[in-house]
Amino acid sequence: MHISTIRLHQVTLPLVHSFQTSSHRKSSLTHILVEASDKDGNTGWGEIASPTDPFFCGETTHGAWDISVRHLVPRMLGAQWEHPSEIDAAFAKIRGNEFAKAGFIAAAWALWATASEIPLAAALGATRSEVAAGVSLGIEPTIDALLAQVDRHLSDGYRRVKLKIAPGWDIAPVRAVRAAYPDADLHVDANGAYPSTPEAAALLAQLDEFGLTMIEQPFSPRDFLAHAALQSRIATPICLDESVVDVADLATMIHLDAGRVLNIKVSRMGGLTQALAAHDAAQRAGIPVWCGGMHEFGVGRAANVALSALPGFTLPSDVSGSDKYFARDVITAPVVAVSGMVTVPQAAGLGFEVDREWIAANRNAFFDTATAR
Repeated sequence: MHISTIRLHQVTLPLVHSFQTSSHRKSSLTHILVEASDKDGNTGWGEIASPTDPFFCGETTHGAWDISVRHLVPRMLGAQWEHPSEIDAAFAKIRGNEFAKAGFIAAAWALWATASEIPLAAALGATRSEVAAGVSLGIEPTIDALLAQVDRHLSDGYRRVKLKIAPGWDIAPVRAVRAAYPDADLHVDANGAYPSTPEAAALLAQLDEFGLTMIEQPFSPRDFLAHAALQSRIATPICLDESVVDVADLATMIHLDAGRVLNIKVSRMGGLTQALAAHDAAQRAGIPVWCGGMHEFGVGRAANVALSALPGFTLPSDVSGSDKYFARDVITAPVVAVSGMVTVPQAAGLGFEVDREWIAANRNAFFDTATAR
């Protein structure tokens, strides 16, 4: 297979509810959509969901655009491949830039599935027709405001609630939510906000009393030893996110017992091919996985839904309905969660129709290889 044309569309969508993590608050998102076409007119879409600011990782939207135009586009145009898993090799010499690579690799998978007339989920080896969805809730101005958000989403049927925590916003909000919802599937995520000190470890150990499904990424990404030390003193499983960029990191996590759950983010791991490899390695090791999100638009969200249908994804994933984040998505029919479940599309390719006209009218940057040469 050969890709003949690539178009990049940078789009900004406002959030229906601002979202705060341990590092910052955001009210809108700017992502890059990758549109790849072959000579027969088949098209695949991917999404570069890199953050605007360098808080979650070192990549940003601005940098991803530059890397895409200067390095990824020419390599993808020059690649000859039979299966999308081969595309990674075209980018092998480019270090890092996992978010940017992920958008191109997802487009290749969607294109191949379209040309093969099979759903993306089937192309990935998925076995489920629907997946359980969880939601991720940010830090709110007050505990009452947080409880209102939790109540809204549990009432909507979501199967799991993740609470963002940070130093100064941890024990009290978790205690309040657990008291109000004693049977809810609840976990917390620090995005690496805590220092690896005895005092921080002692505080985090207090979370053991709340019956959490997991404590996600309490310490900085490369500090496997601090995670292992905390895991050895608490019963609650630690889940790693930012720490695991590739399968070698997963092997380190397992060897050190630095985590007992894995958050597989397609963007963080550099694309669907590496996400598949992590899923398979985790299954072999008996590590439960779930699909994390970066507040993707409909294109990236559709890929996450397809991935989440694989057998190893035994925990609710961040594949909540588009309406939780956006009043208007980039796909014509949004991702919908009904009673906390999302149906896996059975149409060929991505499974959702991309709204080309709306994107063309609302994008804030555009690149087309057909006119750039």
